[in-house]
Amino acid sequence: MKILLPIFLICTLSVSGQTLTQKKISIYKTFGGVVYEMDTLQLSSKQVGMLLMQNQEAYHEFKIARSQSTISSILGFSSGLLVAVPLVTAVAGGQPEWILAAGGGALFLASIPFSSSSKGHALNAIELYNAKLSASNQRIKSTLYFTGSSASLIIRF
Repeated sequence: MKILLPIFLICTLSVSGQTLTQKKISIYKTFGGVVYEMDTLQLSSKQVGMLLMQNQEAYHEFKIARSQSTISSILGFSSGLLVAVPLVTAVAGGQPEWILAAGGGALFLASIPFSSSSKGHALNAIELYNAKLSASNQRIKSTLYFTGSSASLIIRF
């Protein structure tokens, strides 16, 4: 009985050590951008960037995605302002400058390729990270099985 306790602890630690390994990141496209999740935890863009620093290729791709997203956001915000100014002027009873609204529409159309490129680069970065992660996790795999009154530890290389 005294020898079973250390063996059980070693088996438990080996299995729990596998659960402490890094988890895959999920990415979901939304209308406004992308949402990053790890298990059930939602991650911010900065947190994902810090996780991706371990894989240089994925991190480089993610940096491109963030810069494209920033450009898209700036163009989208500017287009919203340029469209809003003539509309507010028209509602207030003044003479609206419709050229500003047309310029805002053009900026909005210019932001669309940056937004889609940003989503594509982010998806690629997450795929690179997850592929490298799953390749490193497949080297040694241990599984603890409980059957009746016994337990068995299977280690696969």
